[in-house]
Formats: sequence, structure tokens, C-alpha cells
Amino acid sequence: MQVKDGTVRPGFLSTYRRDYYAGALMMLIGVGAAVQGSQYNIGTLTRMGPGFFPVCLGVILTFLGVLIAGTAKQPQVRATLHEGGPLESSGPEWRGWFCILGSIVAFIVLGQYGGLLPATFAIVFISAMGDRKNTWLSALVLASVISLSCIVIFWWALQVQFPLFTWG
Repeated sequence: MQVKDGTVRPGFLSTYRRDYYAGALMMLIGVGAAVQGSQYNIGTLTRMGPGFFPVCLGVILTFLGVLIAGTAKQPQVRATLHEGGPLESSGPEWRGWFCILGSIVAFIVLGQYGGLLPATFAIVFISAMGDRKNTWLSALVLASVISLSCIVIFWWALQVQFPLFTWG
């Protein structure tokens, strides 16, 4: 908003204030969901109760709200994130589309015939290759780390009934 003397002052709903409000709203909804969900039985990781999901979702929303509100007061970060030139290509990004859709198909097929580990590795690796900035090595490292995390979380901690390896 420009004033008579030529200086620019942010308006009431300027970008920074909108981010503060968005972060505050997310925190409010997150805290509300966590408080309401804690009134139900939360349970454990292996036997989740009806309050488990709302509490987890509320904590995640609160954390994201803090991050959004925290970055709103740093204009140099916002300027870096939101300034950009024209897009590199004017059409759809076909490489990204094909890699993401192909990774989902690979997960389904490898999950059925190969198991959790090959399916997880394939979906992360193929999806990562959809970004032109990723190299084969960075996609390989990312897929390896996510696959190991998946084994620890889903197969070992949660004991999801999905075998690590199957043959056929």
C-alpha cells in the first residue's frame, strides 16, 4: 500500500500478517484437536485408540503453525523463497508426472511380488528422479535412508503385516 510521500507500508492483510494469522490458526486448530483427542483413549503404537490420530494430527498442525509463523517475521527468507523468475518450461512437467505415476505403479507391483523393502526403495527412488535437480546418487541415498526408516518404523516398531521380502 503506497502512501502520499511514496513510501510503501504493508496493508492490514499484508503477506507477513497473513502468514502470522495462518500460523496462529493452524496452531489453534492443532491445539484444539490435541486437547479434544486426549479426552479419548489414546492407546499405544501397536493398539491405537480413537484419540491417537487426532492427538498426533494436532501436534503436527501445531508444529507446522509454529514454523509458518516463525518464518513470517524473516523477510529475507520469504524474499528468497517467493521471488522467482519465469518458469523454465511453459508446458507441463512430464518427467515429474511420469516418474510419480510410475513410482506408484512400481510400489504396487513390487509390494505384491517383492515385499516392503523393494517397493519402498522403488517408490522413493523413481519419485526423486522426477525432479531434474536430483542426481542418481542423491536419489539413491534418499531411497536408502527412507527405506531404512520404513523398516524401523513400519516393520519393526509398528509390526505392520507386510513382509520385507517376498518372492512371487
